[in-house]
Amino acid sequence: MLHALTDEHSEGVENDLEWDVVEVPADGNVAQSDGQERDGKETVAKEARPRRSAARRRPVPETSPARTVLEVRDLYVSYGPVRAVDGVTLEIREGEIFGLLGPNGAGKTTTLSAIEGLLKPDAGSVLIEGIDLQKDPPAAKAQMGVQLQSTGFHPDLTVVEIVRLYAGLHGVDLPKSKALDSLAELGLAQEGSRRVNQLSGGQKQRLSLLIATLHEPTVVLLDEPTGGLDPQARRQLWERIEQMRKGGRSILLTTHSMEEAQAVCDRVAIMDHGKILTVDSPAGLIKKHRSDPRVRAVAHGRVTLDDVFIGLTGADIRE
Repeated sequence: MLHALTDEHSEGVENDLEWDVVEVPADGNVAQSDGQERDGKETVAKEARPRRSAARRRPVPETSPARTVLEVRDLYVSYGPVRAVDGVTLEIREGEIFGLLGPNGAGKTTTLSAIEGLLKPDAGSVLIEGIDLQKDPPAAKAQMGVQLQSTGFHPDLTVVEIVRLYAGLHGVDLPKSKALDSLAELGLAQEGSRRVNQLSGGQKQRLSLLIATLHEPTVVLLDEPTGGLDPQARRQLWERIEQMRKGGRSILLTTHSMEEAQAVCDRVAIMDHGKILTVDSPAGLIKKHRSDPRVRAVAHGRVTLDDVFIGLTGADIRE
């Protein structure tokens, strides 16, 4: 990008100009200007052309890459003889929505559980804001908010009581009025006095997201957050996830939905048999793999993210 020169940066440019001298006959019809001199029988026109080096432009500032807030290195998890997670390495950047895609049994939920500290990996490390999960679990977990695939809120408590209960568990002082304000932001203002089991699926998911972020975590981990929701509820949840990102949080989510990955994710990793197969933006994955014979074999016309996913992981149904 070219930058306009300031007085400071243009000073001295005139003195460094290169002059091309062109002789013109004295009887020629040449109008005099500031760049012309008359010398006897000749008119000498001087045209000033600045050298490229004369314009000392300001350097274009370099854009520093977003810092890493979640780093997973060489993660291994086994269930008996079965290797569920096989050397997973990934990084989540500040303010990024990162999607983890894979068929059933690919290792997505197990990977997320290890990151959340719900199970101990065989090997590998998880760092959140530079804090090692194995060495300092309380400090690392304080930086994360977690929404599981299913939740089991106490059935005899009202929605506002549930919110205040979890706020207390996180050490957050949340008066009833503020709890109701938080529910109102999610469109749940009228549900505060209702029992949790009276909420719809979409309402429960929004409530779960609120509870996961009450303590303002740096990283939010969502395990298939829109599974089983209707299109309206799913889009409402996407909007909430985007609002969390705008609030400065980073989000790692698992999903089976290619539509969801393309709608909300900045980058996506496709996982299968415990391994990360590829990582890029949704558009980048299509561009990177559109010529792959496996992808071309399943594509019907223009290659889509679905085609890339099926081409890399196979068309067989997983249980």
